[in-house]
Amino acid sequence: MITVASGPIYHVTADDPQEIAESLDLAEQLAQEQALREGVRGILVTRNGPTSFTVALSADVPYGTTLERQIG
Repeated sequence: MITVASGPIYHVTADDPQEIAESLDLAEQLAQEQALREGVRGILVTRNGPTSFTVALSADVPYGTTLERQIG
C-alpha cells in the first residue's frame, strides 16, 4: 500500500516481498516524475522497518540520483 504525504513523500507498507518491491517501484516512479519537473532534488528511499519504507525527494540527494538508507 502507498500513502501520500506532503512534499511529495510516499509511505510504502506491505507484508509480502513482491508487493513491497512493486509498491517501491511505483513510489520511486512517482517521485522521479516530480524530480524531473523540479530539476533540483534527488530521491531518498528509507527503510523504516521490515515492512515500512519512505520514498521522498531530498535536497540532500543530488538531482538524478536515488539513494537508499536504513533506519535502525
